[in-house]
Parts: sequence; structure tokens; C-alpha cells
Amino acid sequence: MIKVGIIGGAGYTAGELIRILLNHPQAELTFVQSTSNADNYLYDVHTDLLGDTNLKFAAEPDFSAVDVIFLCMGHGKSKEFLSANNVPERVKIIDLSADYRLKAEGNDFIYGLPELNREAIRRCGRIANPGCFATGIQLALLPLAAAGLLQDEVHVNAITGSTGAGQAPSKTSHFSWRNNNLSVYKAFEHQHLGEICQSLRQLQPSFTYDLNFIPVRGNHTRGIFVSAYTKFDGTLDEAVKLYEDYYAPHPFVFVSKANPDLKQVVNTNKGLVYLEKHGNKLMILTVTDNLLKGASGQAVQNMNLIFGLEETAGLNLKPVSF
Repeated sequence: MIKVGIIGGAGYTAGELIRILLNHPQAELTFVQSTSNADNYLYDVHTDLLGDTNLKFAAEPDFSAVDVIFLCMGHGKSKEFLSANNVPERVKIIDLSADYRLKAEGNDFIYGLPELNREAIRRCGRIANPGCFATGIQLALLPLAAAGLLQDEVHVNAITGSTGAGQAPSKTSHFSWRNNNLSVYKAFEHQHLGEICQSLRQLQPSFTYDLNFIPVRGNHTRGIFVSAYTKFDGTLDEAVKLYEDYYAPHPFVFVSKANPDLKQVVNTNKGLVYLEKHGNKLMILTVTDNLLKGASGQAVQNMNLIFGLEETAGLNLKPVSF
């Protein structure tokens, strides 16, 4: 049984992790740390957990009691935490912030997108979990990059649910503003662009074209819908085969023959990919749940790989179809 700790346990991603881990057949949740909620029951914050656990938030982590920790803090906080705490080398670390996603001197974290780095993840004890937009966009583009077929600039429009902004209330996550509303933010300069381009160049070093990304705030709570297009000289059948071959070894990504919708993946760790050919352009659609395949589900997928478990362990989650 894998002993698990969570650092920063009050947010949405931590809540999803707790739900998954409480039902994981080979994991035991040992502690959930939250300074501001210390000694409160988990269900005082994550109210749907009432009846599922009587665990209380811990003020401090106990590294001696765990095999792996998940860092569920805000961007910049993971580096601060690891600088201030001497985490034993035997304890694996899976970080859900952006702090270690980009390669840099002294950064020994592996970028935790299993569809890109599965074998490296198996051998590593420090994982930088990808961003939610970054996951959906990379699933749309990795097969092209792996075949060296990104031959022009790429155009992406992606819509995210309000949970992608985190649990702390803000002007743009307030219900009366977000409901029945759409807005663009960080056009062409979103923080996930760096990790996406890093991955594409890992597979296709010659990729130097622009990745034009327009992020959109949706009026739903969870789920990311990505629409991308780029030049592609082959046929639709050739593209479909390329994608099916690439994702055949990966248990959570499926090439759909029908135009997908968000409800097919919400509350699951799935990624659905759909292709259409229009003239010399290939359109790629992907749908994912930003809190699961885009965050906590993927983090558990990485834990499974690190500890040699079935990649799908604990992640047989069912979509909400109504």
C-alpha cells in the first residue's frame, strides 16, 4: 500500500486528489496538510466528503509516514516549500504547480505528461504535473510533432471552466459575472505556452513556428474544449491512423469518430481527440476535464507509473452524462 500525503489541501485540485485516493485500491491517504484549516475535518472544506472520511487537516507534514507527496499549492509556493523543508530522498514528489515544468539548470523534475514521457516518469521520483490547457493542447499536437509534421504555425482556441482559476474567489470566477458570459484573456501570451512548445520541440526539434493561442473563459465549471488547426498535406485517413497509432499504448486517450462534447469526459481522466480535414488544414479537437486529466487525475496516473502499478489504477471514473 502506497502511503500518500498532500501539501496544500484546501483547493479544488486537492479535493479531487482526496476523492480519488480515498477510493484507490493501492493507496492510503496518510495526511492532508493545510495551515489555515489545521485540525478541521476534510469535509468541513470539501463538503461532499462527509461520510467518506474522518481525517482532519494537519498543520505540518509528516514525511516519515509517506512514500509520496502531492504539492497542491499556488504557483511559486512549491519552490518555497521545498526550499524550507528537507523532504527525504526516498519520498517521491508530484508537483501540480508550474514551478518545475520548464527545463532549467538544477531542475531534476520530469515533465509529467504520460503520453509524452511515460518511461521517464517510471524511472523518476520528481514529477512536474502539466497545466490543464497545456494537456489538452498537447494531446491535439503530439502525434504531428512525433512524425515531424508540424510544418507551419498552429492556431488554437481553447475554452476552460471556472474551476481552472482555482478556489479563491475573483472577479472573473464570480457566478453572476461568469454565468451566461464568455471572455478572452492572456491572448498569445498564456503561461502554458512555454511548456507546450518545450514538449513539441522535444519530439520535433525543428519546430520553430508560432503557436497562436487564444484562451477563453467559459460559463461552465469544469472541462476544457480545445480547437486547433494547422497545415497538413496528408489525407484525413492518414491523419486518423497517425493519431490512433500514437495513442494506442495510452489508456486514457481515444480518437473519436464523432465530434465530441465536454460531457463525455467531465469527471473522468479521459482525453478525446477528433480530426477533420478542410482543404490543406487539419482541424483537431480535444476535450478533457481540467481538474482530472488536466490536474489531479493525471497526477495519480503519474503516481501509478512511478510505483509500478497499473496506469489506470483508481481512475475508473465515470462521466456525468446529464
